[in-house]
Amino acid sequence: MAESQPFSAEPCPAEYLRAALRAQVYEVAQVTPLQVMNKVSERLGNTVLVKREDRQPVHSFKLRGAYAMIEGFSEAQRACGVITASAGNHAQGVALSASQLGIPSLIVMPTNTADIKVDAVRGFGGEPLLFGANFDEAKAKAIALARERHMTFVPPFDHPAVIAGQGTLAMELLQQDAHLDRIFVPVGGGGLAAGVAVLIKHLMPQIKVIGVEAEESACLAAALHAGEPVDLQRVGLFAEGVAVRRIGDETFRLCRDYLDDVVTVDSDAICAAVKDLFEDVRAIAEPSGALALAGMKKYVQQHGIRDERLAHVLSGANVNFHGLRYVSERCELGEQREALMAVTIPERKGSFLAFCELLGGRPVTEFNYRYSDADNACIFVGVRLTRGCEEREEILAEMVAGGYQVADLSDDEMAKLHVRYMVGGRPSKPLRERLYSFEFPESPGALLKFLYTLGTRWNITLFHYRSHGTDFGRVLAGFELAEREPEFDHHLLALGYECHDVTANPAFRLFLAD
Repeated sequence: MAESQPFSAEPCPAEYLRAALRAQVYEVAQVTPLQVMNKVSERLGNTVLVKREDRQPVHSFKLRGAYAMIEGFSEAQRACGVITASAGNHAQGVALSASQLGIPSLIVMPTNTADIKVDAVRGFGGEPLLFGANFDEAKAKAIALARERHMTFVPPFDHPAVIAGQGTLAMELLQQDAHLDRIFVPVGGGGLAAGVAVLIKHLMPQIKVIGVEAEESACLAAALHAGEPVDLQRVGLFAEGVAVRRIGDETFRLCRDYLDDVVTVDSDAICAAVKDLFEDVRAIAEPSGALALAGMKKYVQQHGIRDERLAHVLSGANVNFHGLRYVSERCELGEQREALMAVTIPERKGSFLAFCELLGGRPVTEFNYRYSDADNACIFVGVRLTRGCEEREEILAEMVAGGYQVADLSDDEMAKLHVRYMVGGRPSKPLRERLYSFEFPESPGALLKFLYTLGTRWNITLFHYRSHGTDFGRVLAGFELAEREPEFDHHLLALGYECHDVTANPAFRLFLAD
């Protein structure tokens, strides 16, 4: 076993190329296929290819970087073992890499990590240790244990050896198709984007490399705006594989210097991309795994790209099965194939028929209604679209021209998450009510903490929760409150959950308020 050569303080592209060429990742990793996505290609007017990193033994690209780093450790480092902190793909990559090399590995994972991920680490030969309420606490514990036990910490992205290992994917892409015009790469901590960008721009600079971030965890965009890595105040966990609060120092340097562009996408667009991957190549991607495709679709539309060869990386498939329900519900909105509306119609026989006739044969995907008034009814309705936003605007205009009062709820997050499941209940008496949206940690005791902290002084008038398979739960709660109650605000601060006053939300006013 030959130890890897040390890197300079700021490795140059040639140094990264040498490291990638010397990386022994194929002792454990696979050369993954590059497949054409025929349906998406036809729809976008470009040749779209997907790099299938879900085919790796750990169903993620993370194996490349983990093995590249661990394989280069000295005999002394190997004897003491390796340690990392992760609740996802990096954990499995480190566990399998260490096991392949006969090295003990300890993987610190947050206490709320799903059993399937803990079992996967154990199955790949790692020793899981559950600690802390979140990744930051688990990471702090791992670093402390590394010092205490003289183990070597394997970072998930911000190390040249890890970046070079991820860069082996770029070498494969060029060998599989040297005529690519653009490559779209997901960005979390930046290891994959940095490795791909630095090698592609060194070898074939005419190929554009575009990073794709989730709007709820766009740490690279924030760093580019600030001119240096910064901490995000909050990170959404739907695409948990890229849910990183702060981009790495070295990955930021490389992404800043070698990425051609960065695009961000929302959760609905990611859900639509998950569906595209399933329908085209029968891959079931995790949300972060479909991120690059979501970004590609948005970028093609924004820049009018036609007749190019476009590759994107399906970075992982360690999907939480229960999260697929949320994906299924939201993908039509992400593709702009469904409009959600609140429409006021007369409370008389034949009104629904007349309303559907005005839709001109467009299929109704959802209809929620409960009697509440002798004169008018407010319905929550979904309509399938074939021409996206343009058709949605046509429908809204037709509703107004037909004499209906209509509100477009297609982009109203509260309507999509909560109100659509709650239509039909109104208070039987006037209430002084305020409405809040909360993010509960998906861990035992979260609801009890909520109730204990707020106490029994304030009457809860509304409560809705539905699991979406992520690491936090979206909760909508109403309280009987005066307009100003400082003591209630103090209790909210003590609770420590992310929350927002959404009393003025139009979907709430239309369907649930008195």
